Amino acid sequence: MKRTLAKFGLVCLATVATVSCANAAVTLLANGTLTTTSAGYYTDLSGLNYNLENGASAALLGGLGSGLAYAGSNIFLALPDRGPNAVSYDSAVDDTASYVLRFHTIQMNLQRNTVGGLPFVLTPTVQSTTLLLNPTALVYGTGVGLGVGSGVPPINTANRYYFSGRSDNFDGLKNSGNGLDARFDTEGIRVSGDGKYVYISDEYGPYVYEFLRATGARTRTFTLPAHLFVDNLYPVGNTEIANNTSGRTANKGMEGLAITPDGKTLVGIMQAALIQDNNQGGKAKKLLRIVTIDVASGQWTHEYAYLLTTGSGVSEISAINQHEFLVDERDGNGLGNGNNAVVKQLFKIDLANAVDVSNMDGLTAATKAVSKTLFLDIVAALNAVGIPSSQIPAKIEGIAFGPDVNYNGSVHTLWVANDNDFVQDYNGVTNSNPNQFYVFGFTDGDLGGSVYLPQIFANSTGR
Repeated sequence: MKRTLAKFGLVCLATVATVSCANAAVTLLANGTLTTTSAGYYTDLSGLNYNLENGASAALLGGLGSGLAYAGSNIFLALPDRGPNAVSYDSAVDDTASYVLRFHTIQMNLQRNTVGGLPFVLTPTVQSTTLLLNPTALVYGTGVGLGVGSGVPPINTANRYYFSGRSDNFDGLKNSGNGLDARFDTEGIRVSGDGKYVYISDEYGPYVYEFLRATGARTRTFTLPAHLFVDNLYPVGNTEIANNTSGRTANKGMEGLAITPDGKTLVGIMQAALIQDNNQGGKAKKLLRIVTIDVASGQWTHEYAYLLTTGSGVSEISAINQHEFLVDERDGNGLGNGNNAVVKQLFKIDLANAVDVSNMDGLTAATKAVSKTLFLDIVAALNAVGIPSSQIPAKIEGIAFGPDVNYNGSVHTLWVANDNDFVQDYNGVTNSNPNQFYVFGFTDGDLGGSVYLPQIFANSTGR
């Protein structure tokens, strides 16, 4: 049985027992790109004026949609991942470079469109770029035997040790949960209610860290379940997977991060099954673990199960209210991958009565997975307004709720962003794969009975 809401491009399938369909009528309000800042074309505001090991600029503006967080007013924080490594230069370090991790503060100017087309015109403007650092020394790779130099960022100084995307920046005598490792593959970002802190999740650890928003200095490390970590570390992801029997799958760690509206709980989700779950086979291969973290104590509290439907992984999670969330499930098809986008879907889940699976093996945990409701099929929604599947980004990774707008009455907004892997020129065409933002509008009635509760910010500037 298939029910199609053609006006909004939503397709709801009733063939999977754990999936139902909300009566959603979500519509695309605006689509904007970000290619230029006051510093220049595809140049961020970090002020870095040197090239990385692979020849890319240390200030390259890219990958902005790996994570997206609303910060109040019309301000969003956009998070690149570990840096430009889509172009091969040294497989011994998975083509990673000493790109300093960062987030960008962006003002999103959304104005009514008076000349036809989508209802609104979106103009993103980068206000600042904040580099992520630790006040005390971190562990960097020497590069010996790997064909590259040291992994220490050249801008390091006393009391300012920067996190980097280089895959060999780790202490091989400890597991991947070592908070002193300099390697960091940032994927999820959220803002504290007082606006002073940002919380960032990653794939290398996985880690969840707290940073001062104004300076980028790390202030806390949150405790995660030990079974998420791998014991044997290698700079090449596939080698790391092959030499471990448990822990996160390399490059598929804690991809998504949410914060509850009251600011008290962080909710992280893994991109793919843990190694030990995947090795069990069956439904355990599609099992992703969700971890809740108490912000005040810094300790993880629960672990829940999520089963993939048709996507190959999950890229983000965002809070609708204190216990319900949207989960971004996708495949790798679309713009940037040379083919048509297929699976880019947002599912609604509820953790209120979910079963804690922290002590369960994968096959058992898979039987306790949370139920899912399809909220939005992004591919169908964009097709419905004339955007072909070939022009829909492969990596739809950042989602965040934003400010309400007036569109035939007050509507809520959902913001979606892509990770372009720092490859803005595709198939020889300049600016063919830009950083993009999509703004969808929805009402309370589109949530299928759920109550939308936005996060309230005391300070949108973070200062």
